[in-house]
Amino acid sequence: MIPPAVNPAAEFPVLRLKKREDRRVRAGHRWIYSNEVDTRATPLTAFTPGEVAVLEDARGKPLGMVTVNPATLICARIYSRKVPQPLDVPFVIRRLQHALALREMIFDSPFYRLCYGESDGLPGLVVDRFDRVLVVQMATAGMELARPVILEALETVCNPAVVLLRNDTPAREQEGLERYVETVVGTLPGRVPLVENDTRFEVPLAGGQKTGWYYDHRLNRERLRRYVAGKRVLDVFSYVGAWGVQALTAGAAEVLCVDGSATFLEIALENARLNGFDERRLQLRHGDAFDTLKALRAQSERFDVVVVDPPAFIKRRKDVKEGSIAYQRLNRLAMQVLRPGGLLVSASCSWHLDRDSLRDILRKAAAINGVPLQILEQGHQGPDHPVHPSMAETDYLKAFFARVG
Repeated sequence: MIPPAVNPAAEFPVLRLKKREDRRVRAGHRWIYSNEVDTRATPLTAFTPGEVAVLEDARGKPLGMVTVNPATLICARIYSRKVPQPLDVPFVIRRLQHALALREMIFDSPFYRLCYGESDGLPGLVVDRFDRVLVVQMATAGMELARPVILEALETVCNPAVVLLRNDTPAREQEGLERYVETVVGTLPGRVPLVENDTRFEVPLAGGQKTGWYYDHRLNRERLRRYVAGKRVLDVFSYVGAWGVQALTAGAAEVLCVDGSATFLEIALENARLNGFDERRLQLRHGDAFDTLKALRAQSERFDVVVVDPPAFIKRRKDVKEGSIAYQRLNRLAMQVLRPGGLLVSASCSWHLDRDSLRDILRKAAAINGVPLQILEQGHQGPDHPVHPSMAETDYLKAFFARVG
């Protein structure tokens, strides 16, 4: 007698899409929106936040494995096309090993973003590596529920001495998750060392911005180095001196760092000292970026290179108009403190502001100032932030290197 067929995916609940709502998923996108779900067949209210399910099209054909959050607009995120596939330790280990192989192929020292969410097949998970110190962000209910699995997999793949959970991002509130910061492995020092582009830094992880460092600009900061020898450089929104200190190690004559945090500016000066420079070469100005640029303009201060790398002025689609005005104002002021023929490095991490829009903002700022503009180079996020070809959301960082006047 032939035994009845067994559905290996039967151990998982099913999330079914409405008719014709599978096209974007089949094209490779990893997000499911709540209005795409057939809630009569598979009510979202039946799921607990973070629960794993099989995603099906309207005919019942499996499309992949998802984590579900019934209370959010993005109600499900695909983590595997294979069905069934538990979100278990062996699976996460394979994903992390695959991510690690890419980073080790590119970088010769263990300082990089190890995992970049959807682009590395673990939606909602970010891991930054500082040698044997890992900073982990779990931005979705699915990753939070899988926390023990993720930590075990990270221990297997990286053998970290310290693991810090920086689960304090605003995205967690959208997922209905509380925000917290917790060291779950080892003892976190006040600052950890890193090396980038032959420059030494010590950075605060628990009290710093985001995960403590912005690895995404690594190649753009390397690109800056060819322009700064013997130059006077202004680094606006300097944080702990990533751009400014690297300008010094590339031969800049003088750097002025501007930031709204006096604490971060002091760390920037300490980072300069780590590389053999003192306050004569790295100067500090504490204050609002816009007010400081106005003051520098009024004082007839001029620089050969100005870097403006602000936080995201546009965090939601409805902020596009107001945020675009802020970007234009910032770049207009930055151009006004440049010497004729000086270099402006203008960056944006706002996903809602695309590359063409930032270029247009620079064009308008130059036109208002009455100066010519030449775009010399365009920068992008580094290869440890790989872009998922079906998800424009993973492609967010822009940087223009432009000659002004």
